[in-house]
Amino acid sequence: MSQINSSPSTDTPPRTLPSRKRWTATDLGLIAVFAALVAASAIVPGIPVGALGVPITLVTLTVMLSGLVLGAGRGFAAVGLYVLLGFAGLPIFSGGRSGLGILATPSAGYIIAFPLAAAATGYLATVVIRRTVKFRSLWLFAATMVSSIVVVHALGVLGMMINAKLDFTKAFLADLPFVPGDIIKNVLAVIIAMAIHKAFPDVLVRRVK
Repeated sequence: MSQINSSPSTDTPPRTLPSRKRWTATDLGLIAVFAALVAASAIVPGIPVGALGVPITLVTLTVMLSGLVLGAGRGFAAVGLYVLLGFAGLPIFSGGRSGLGILATPSAGYIIAFPLAAAATGYLATVVIRRTVKFRSLWLFAATMVSSIVVVHALGVLGMMINAKLDFTKAFLADLPFVPGDIIKNVLAVIIAMAIHKAFPDVLVRRVK
């Protein structure tokens, strides 16, 4: 994990300023940009895993990045917009899939989890940015892992239990191959988010105007 350790001397001091309550045109633009980013990451061909064929994709990287950069509300809105557009018929889910029919597939739990994971990551990231300097990147990584395990993997397992009629043990084992990839993607998401926060320190914890 040495890749994402950060020195206290280079991190932005903890933010104690309150956030604005209303979204601006900039906020809406960021939501649209990150929704497009998630959609673009889904277009990259995934790697099917196991007999169920649930693919490993880059989507979880951009979902976590959305939360890390935008926070809970805007992160949820960005990833939720991506999901809604996919349900509406745009072929932006992995493998070019779209429509409400995907809710009947083994991937359903993961897709439902994405906006919730962005919100959870965003909430935890806001706490980290406001309150920590030392080892901030490690705390952000912990935030992504908590969201991955508690939200994405938990709902992913539940989706396979419901739609693929698997018992918990089989669904858990089917989900397990995704964990190492998610660890790597979460590290990358933190590295990118740290660079963004360094360049734009008010992007998550913003000054009141």
